[in-house]
Amino acid sequence: MKPGLPTAMERPHFIGIGGAGMSGIAKILAQRGGQVAGSDARGDSETADALRAHGVTVHGGHTADHLAADSTCVVVSSAIRADNPELARAAELGIPVVHRSDALAALMDGLRPIAVAGTHGKTTTTSMLAVSLSALGLDPSYAIGGDLDAPGSNAHHGEGDIFVAEADESDRTFHKYSPQVAIILNAELDHHANYASIEEIYESFETFVGKIVPGGTLVVAHGQEGAAEIARRVAGREGLTVVTYGEEEDADIRITKITPRGLTSEVTVVLDGRMLTFTVSVPGRHYAHNAVAALAAGVALGIPAHNLASALGKYTGVKRRLQLKGAAAGVQVIDSYAHHPTEMTADLEAIRGAAGDSRILVVFQPHLFSRTQELGKEMGQALALADASVVLDIYPAREDPLPGVTSEIIIAAARAAGADVTAEHDKTAVADVIAGMAKPGDLVLTMGAGDVTDLGPAILARLSS
Repeated sequence: MKPGLPTAMERPHFIGIGGAGMSGIAKILAQRGGQVAGSDARGDSETADALRAHGVTVHGGHTADHLAADSTCVVVSSAIRADNPELARAAELGIPVVHRSDALAALMDGLRPIAVAGTHGKTTTTSMLAVSLSALGLDPSYAIGGDLDAPGSNAHHGEGDIFVAEADESDRTFHKYSPQVAIILNAELDHHANYASIEEIYESFETFVGKIVPGGTLVVAHGQEGAAEIARRVAGREGLTVVTYGEEEDADIRITKITPRGLTSEVTVVLDGRMLTFTVSVPGRHYAHNAVAALAAGVALGIPAHNLASALGKYTGVKRRLQLKGAAAGVQVIDSYAHHPTEMTADLEAIRGAAGDSRILVVFQPHLFSRTQELGKEMGQALALADASVVLDIYPAREDPLPGVTSEIIIAAARAAGADVTAEHDKTAVADVIAGMAKPGDLVLTMGAGDVTDLGPAILARLSS
């Protein structure tokens, strides 16, 4: 099947088109025949070039002149501020403003959507589904919050009838989707600017579950406290099938064994009374659980489990999720998107399991003042799993500074937990700092959701010299 262009999206203009979520939607609209344009702070990025290859017009910077008068709508994300000049121009011209989530929901219309939700693991699980379903020749459409293997590989308009998408809880926009299958990987308190308590998180996820179409399926992590709480709250809803997965004896899909094999894992599950073993080509227990969640979702859509299990082995990772950036002077440099304490702990434990006797050095950049204020102590405790860490200043993203909230909150907690931590306020000095610390055999992790990812090549170059 070939869904057409959603109404009023023939000539969309995206403000912030280079963002992970925005660029994917723009690409799909272009592949469906839309005349897509947009602007981004960085008009010379690899993502912008990838969009241009699909005929998309990308402007650098934000000015009112970038918005064409004949645009049929303006697409924004929650990160776009109200005083953006292109947004103001849209109001003057009377051009409708569409939130990114509404655009994505329109793209899913008429297909069989799988929506992947959770405080962490969404990008990995969505990617696993996209890769495995593609390997089976089902040609799904997908929108992912990270690139698979190259800039612009975060989205695809497929000829099949399945659409796989991340469902973002951060601003409650995942309430816009009506999936046939929904996954809840976990539910923890995060996004403190939008949620005041864990109860609000639970209520938001309950609303998301309520959007599953009648006869649909909820796949939920049995052993994760928050996800299990949501499953308890929605148990017995008419027209909803709940499938649990995990290592617990009473999970519907039970993980019986996870065997680390270097930077891969072998996973054994029991599903409908049958044992199934397959390979996950990324290290760590949490990635094995993500793969089983993907397996459960595909089975819920009628895909044979043994076929899907074999195809899941085709997944080799996504950019920024324990991505090997290279090696120099006997030191491997790996990039991690982890920015929440649970993610940090999971990635560090995964690397520790694969590293053997090698030392682990972390360059950590906190993400958001609000998150650091609420979870800075736990971030510091997670860093105690590394042999040594360098902590940068907070990456503000969309936020303004908060009084008294600095990286020192994390550093103090890390040192109290016995960690070896160095504060570094000058990001350009990090490559020299790491080169002075690293020894052959060490593993270096650049960790965080901000621009710390840019340091990997600089560290490798400095180690080489």
